[in-house]
Amino acid sequence: MEQLYQTIKQRRRPEDIAQMILEIQGDNLAAKERKVLDKAASGSIKKSIWGYSSMAMYFAEPIGAKKQMEKAIELFKPETKVLYDPNNAESIRAFIAAVSSILKKEEGANNFLSDRMNKEARKESGLDLSKRAYNKRWRLLKRLENKLLKFIRENRNAEFQKIAKHGIIHRLDYNTFASDTDSACFIAYYTSRCNLRSEFTIYGQQRAFDEISEMLYNRCINNQNTNWWAISHVYPAIEVLKNLSDEQKGILLGEWTSILKDISTLLEEVWNSNQINRNSMVVRKGNDSTTWNNTAGAWNKSRDNWMNLIYAMGMDDILDTICFGKVLRLMAGDVVYWHIRTGGKLDPNTDVWNSVPLPWEVFEGKTVCNRKIISDSCKKAGLNPKKSGWIAPREHKAVPFSPTPELVHGVTVSNPFLADILKKEGWFSGKPAKNKKWFWN
Repeated sequence: MEQLYQTIKQRRRPEDIAQMILEIQGDNLAAKERKVLDKAASGSIKKSIWGYSSMAMYFAEPIGAKKQMEKAIELFKPETKVLYDPNNAESIRAFIAAVSSILKKEEGANNFLSDRMNKEARKESGLDLSKRAYNKRWRLLKRLENKLLKFIRENRNAEFQKIAKHGIIHRLDYNTFASDTDSACFIAYYTSRCNLRSEFTIYGQQRAFDEISEMLYNRCINNQNTNWWAISHVYPAIEVLKNLSDEQKGILLGEWTSILKDISTLLEEVWNSNQINRNSMVVRKGNDSTTWNNTAGAWNKSRDNWMNLIYAMGMDDILDTICFGKVLRLMAGDVVYWHIRTGGKLDPNTDVWNSVPLPWEVFEGKTVCNRKIISDSCKKAGLNPKKSGWIAPREHKAVPFSPTPELVHGVTVSNPFLADILKKEGWFSGKPAKNKKWFWN
């Protein structure tokens, strides 16, 4: 169970989670349930002829300030032996404050011309340092402060990437997760399905709720000990939320509202620093599409969960006052071209996105957006406001299980060995491949 718990913070393949569930549940599974689970487990790494996958098993984590902090300890030789965590923002901040006091430097005073001490000021402050030694330490502290800001920003981006994939399940504690085996198995498998990478296609991405998710979920329905609170962190469907107490639903509503507010702030920052073509949402040179798409995904996931709670609590009248719209991702030009060449046209959701107020403007009270405004925009674009997910929760229907593909920048490759080679050579990256000769020969 501890190993299964760790997977909710990772990006393990559904096939490998299915294998773990088979080993955990053992004889508790009926023959039909085992047969369904075997569809995925048969493709696990444990049973694969390759024995590995080219796909990373972990989310990318921000790099902490270990290098800079070790250098600061070497230069400043602080007397206190307090242990600081280079991968924790508050600990880094405390370290900077402690070391800055040695150099008599104020945090944030980083102007090289006006904020450094001259020889007389250093002498008055009791700093027995040459100009060169003082400048070396001053610059290091400046880099440390900049590193802290970068670390905080990257942590926020990493958190939003996880939320975009699987909600807030990575925040769940072990005891809550492990309180019921059926609940834990559904959570782990469904989370792995949510964490699938996006594929380079015009035919839509794989849906997370597949036939195996449905089987595991049905076991939860028939189990009186099911931990619906734990499940709601990754699968907050209305039928799940109805099993929660009013207090639990209120806690989740407050949490998702706060998350939406945080995401809207980053969306505004990225929007203002990029010249995004709102009319087409086709990425162009200079756009930070990675940050925008990760943040847009986090917004849409959080908005869906917020909407589910509103309906589960019977509070949908609030949408007549305030209703947040979706945020569209930036699309690659070649995908759009491919879509048009096969008889498609610009996604009608783009028209709705263009006509409704921007989310951060609604949060800041600069404009109003409600259910009627969004409904009118959907109808004008030829969309059903409810079925398209703009003003109501989406319906979840189980889809057939599909094996997890080996991907190189979204392109499906036949096996992990070939995928590793293509990644190293830079194929499908949008940049010239490093060595084309071997491929054609």
